[in-house]
Amino acid sequence: MSSNSLNLNPRPAGFFADLFSMAGRSIRAMLREPEYLIPSIIIPVFFFAVNVGSLEAVGQNIGTRDFKAFQLPVAIVLAVTGISRATALVTDIQSGYFDRLLVSPMNRFALLLGLMMADLVLVLTLSTLVVLMGLIVGVEFVTGLGGVLAFLAFAGMWGLVFTGFPYAIALKTGSTAAVSASFLLFFPFSFLTTAYVPQEFLSGWLSTVADYNPVTYLLAGLRGLISDGWDVEQLSYMFGAIALVGLVSFSLAFGALVGRLKKR
Repeated sequence: MSSNSLNLNPRPAGFFADLFSMAGRSIRAMLREPEYLIPSIIIPVFFFAVNVGSLEAVGQNIGTRDFKAFQLPVAIVLAVTGISRATALVTDIQSGYFDRLLVSPMNRFALLLGLMMADLVLVLTLSTLVVLMGLIVGVEFVTGLGGVLAFLAFAGMWGLVFTGFPYAIALKTGSTAAVSASFLLFFPFSFLTTAYVPQEFLSGWLSTVADYNPVTYLLAGLRGLISDGWDVEQLSYMFGAIALVGLVSFSLAFGALVGRLKKR
């Protein structure tokens, strides 16, 4: 047998093959753990019901024509922000499996991007469920089906870019507790903004913080798709806010990955 007919050295399958391999592994793991979805859908549904039930009359008094439509983007943000497989990555790090992947021919960046791709599938699933809830209770999109699809796309992008933060912490610390605590990053993004009232009704330091909070522009853009139509300026600000958060979070995540590689 010639040496050319038998090659015992593994060869890289290519970036995209590695990417889909990692994403597929993570998606299969999620399917084996459906209970992982339960808190992620119960929390936004609970807050949506409580906020609408307790504040709908107040919202109508301050000019929100449809408080259900006003609160639906808040439910989306609660559903998709911070959702990631970072704890699973920590498990791989602690078990040594991640180190074995690093010495394999697999593309290093595909390791992380594959996890993020799986997260995107989860985020879009959660977003779809929340939007269906909104449609069931009577929320109507003035932008039609195209607006619904754009709404889901922007929600997916937001959920995806935010995953960089927990992955950065996972790669830097290798600690499940630290990753779990990263959820605290979400609170300033979520509540120091226009979650409950339009921005013109905010005052003092909260109004100033909301001006610099990217979620303010995310909520405005998503609400615009429901109630205002195709407002190019709102959509541009929303896309810019998502891109800015993505630049920061992905820089941290891939920087942490490079740092872990250097320690080997």
